[in-house]
Amino acid sequence: MTTRPRMPSLLRSLSARLLALTVLFVMLSEVLIFAPSAGNFRLNYLLERSKAGYTAILALLATPNNMVSDELEAELLKQTDAYVIAMGRPDGAKLMLGDKPPPIDASFDLRERGFFMLIGDAFETLFQSHNRVLRIVAPSPRHPQATIEIVIDEAPMRMALIDYSYRILALSIVISLVTAAFVYLTLQWLLVRPMRRMTASMMAFRENPEDLSHQLPASTRSDELGVAQAELADMQANLRAALQQKTRLAALGTAVTKINHDLRNILTTAQLVADRLAVSDNPEVKKMTPTLLAAIDRAVDLCSKTLTFAREGPPELNRQRFPLRNLIDEVGAALPAQVNGQQVWFADIAGDIEIEADRDMMFRVFSNLGQNALQAGATRVTVNARRADSHLVIEVTDNGPGLPPRARENLFQPFAASARPGGSGLGLAIARDLMHAHGGDIRLTRSDAEGTVFELELPVER
Repeated sequence: MTTRPRMPSLLRSLSARLLALTVLFVMLSEVLIFAPSAGNFRLNYLLERSKAGYTAILALLATPNNMVSDELEAELLKQTDAYVIAMGRPDGAKLMLGDKPPPIDASFDLRERGFFMLIGDAFETLFQSHNRVLRIVAPSPRHPQATIEIVIDEAPMRMALIDYSYRILALSIVISLVTAAFVYLTLQWLLVRPMRRMTASMMAFRENPEDLSHQLPASTRSDELGVAQAELADMQANLRAALQQKTRLAALGTAVTKINHDLRNILTTAQLVADRLAVSDNPEVKKMTPTLLAAIDRAVDLCSKTLTFAREGPPELNRQRFPLRNLIDEVGAALPAQVNGQQVWFADIAGDIEIEADRDMMFRVFSNLGQNALQAGATRVTVNARRADSHLVIEVTDNGPGLPPRARENLFQPFAASARPGGSGLGLAIARDLMHAHGGDIRLTRSDAEGTVFELELPVER
């Protein structure tokens, strides 16, 4: 006994995985967005400090000797959070506020920082564990030829960058959750619910194929899932019909098996009585006895064929290698030798063609085809063979009147494909089963007023 799979729980379901993956991918996208954003934030912060330093330098330009009092200088440096502010003019002159900066730990020229350098500087600032003194060189906001130099602490900038990172993180979480919710609901409606419905239908069909209460409804969707649902519903309907037919055939086989013994006793008694009637001196009795014997023989033959077809399990093969021409000649010997004084069975097969198959079963296949052709009115049946890639193609051609449309529509259906009154329709059905057991196939290639052609395929090697 194998363990039947069950529908997964919510945490292990496809919906939960889609939700988690959506959140993860949105967060990864936000990380890729955060890196250049952090670099741009640090650049703007330093440019703002440089602009504040330029504004403080303007106080020196407003004095006649470009000097201010110590108190005003200290106030200007305090307002810009800088130790030193200096401006280099295009004529070489230099204005400065402050003259005793602490030791400088790092210098950055904002005029030479590229995209990836700015990102690296931002992460370097984030991962610093102590305060550094930075020397920043930036272009003047009013005079591009002039430069502004400031010396500042890194700690305030690092705190501002950390605060900015937390805001970005919170915004990323909100965006990822909202996006994941919308994606989750959309996929739940478009993908997950139809798949769960189809999965539940398949599981219910496996438990009880004949239960129509779990039948898939007709889908109006035209996408891949709609096509899959329509195909699954059609497949289940076809399988259900096939199972019902197999069940009826199995019941028929069981019933025929049970009554076979009694039926054979009845037919044996009828044969004994018919044999006694055959030696009667009454002319009328002698005239009717052959018809009675033929009817009894047909009844016995139908009983045997029905039992053979209803047998449970696939046929057991006794494979052997033998020339195909010898088998076809044996089949011809078992059929009527002549019809209207002319030869009936012809074999156009090279003597070196061999097959590996069950000889008795292949005899039945060709015998059924030959008998069907003769009973349909054919006076000539020809068998030829040719090799095609890895298969041997055998054609059985007769010159009969062809099969009626009803027989062609139900050609290999048992009890439904007989082309003559009183036929069982089992000959071709048995032939097809025997060909399938050998890994081959049988098909009708032509049937018209000029005759009928059946094509058989057998693998050259197993």
